[in-house]
Amino acid sequence: MKRILFVAATLSLATTVAHAGDPIVGNWKTELGDTAAIGPCGGGYCITLKSGKHAGKQIGTFSGKDGSYSGKITDPDANKTYDGSLTVSGGALTMKGCVLKVICESQTWPRL
Repeated sequence: MKRILFVAATLSLATTVAHAGDPIVGNWKTELGDTAAIGPCGGGYCITLKSGKHAGKQIGTFSGKDGSYSGKITDPDANKTYDGSLTVSGGALTMKGCVLKVICESQTWPRL
């Protein structure tokens, strides 16, 4: 019985540690309904589209932690890259892309 409790406690702890990763990592649904995967790459995080007409294309690189990130985001249709920022709060990622830090657009993606 003690062994079963020890195994259960160990599995519970492993699950808690796995969920303690950075909040940006995971799959997100874009405004167009595509799936975007965000994962570690280099010293930061990369955004790669996993579905839709641009599947497989990397569209962003960001660095930061604790729910606040900055970097570059690419509009895959126009193939233009912008300065960007991301914030993660709960199950939502808010992305903001700007031209000259004056003209900005934002999107909110839910976590899948």
